[in-house]
Amino acid sequence: MTVIADGKEIAEKIYKNLKERVEKLKRKPVLSVVITEDNEAGKIYVRNKEHACEKIGIISQTTHFPANISESEILSKIEELNADVNTDAILIQLPLPSHIDSKKILNSISARKDADGFHYSNAGKMFTGQIPYSVACTPKGIIKLLDEYQINLKGLNTVILGRSDIVGKPVAQLLLQRDATVTICHSKTKNIDFYTKNADLIVVAIGKPKFLKADMIKDNAIIIDVGISKVNGKICGDVDFENVYSKASLITPVPGGIGPLTVAMLMQNTVELAEHNLITDDW
Repeated sequence: MTVIADGKEIAEKIYKNLKERVEKLKRKPVLSVVITEDNEAGKIYVRNKEHACEKIGIISQTTHFPANISESEILSKIEELNADVNTDAILIQLPLPSHIDSKKILNSISARKDADGFHYSNAGKMFTGQIPYSVACTPKGIIKLLDEYQINLKGLNTVILGRSDIVGKPVAQLLLQRDATVTICHSKTKNIDFYTKNADLIVVAIGKPKFLKADMIKDNAIIIDVGISKVNGKICGDVDFENVYSKASLITPVPGGIGPLTVAMLMQNTVELAEHNLITDDW
């Protein structure tokens, strides 16, 4: 019988734990978010993050910039937040306007305040087996879900569809750290079916609605769907859920699967950064 993974339920358990940790701090953690006004989808995500902050006692501060904001003005704001001792975590809501160098902006954040885990120092530490200040939220959420359902990753034949810096590459590294056997497929990969049909675990993060079909997987595969799109007014993922469901042993729905865990991991990153800042001070 196929298990539909409940990301919301896992997220609620995480929030309960984080709330207890926040109550032990000498002040509430502060998460500062920067977003541009043209980012309509991002505004929805920011509201979801604000609701999550309220649940566990994090102070959420959001700076809204116009779409024509200059790169130097955003950098100036980040410099201000880096210097603010009461700001524990900083998040830049992507995407930024096309005239802004996103990587330059993300890497201007102090690695010690990097809520999203995108700073080159944190990514580099993760890829070289060191302990980063933070780990990218979606990959971290995927591992949390697999742990929650007691999936033994050791030797598991895993295929990742998508090689982005945000999901594909970091989740590959996290899976390798758990001794999974990992293959990354992308837009230039030939005969993708060959890889997916032999996979015990498939992580799909390519932004193509219902891309992964039932005839592309083997029986009892574990399917993790990171995509989110709207087709004919309905939200769906990168997996053809209705048809893939019956062949999978475990599958994440969209919505309600990885999405809630991405937000929960942002909250966890924020609390962990605040704990280092307010308790251990071991930077």
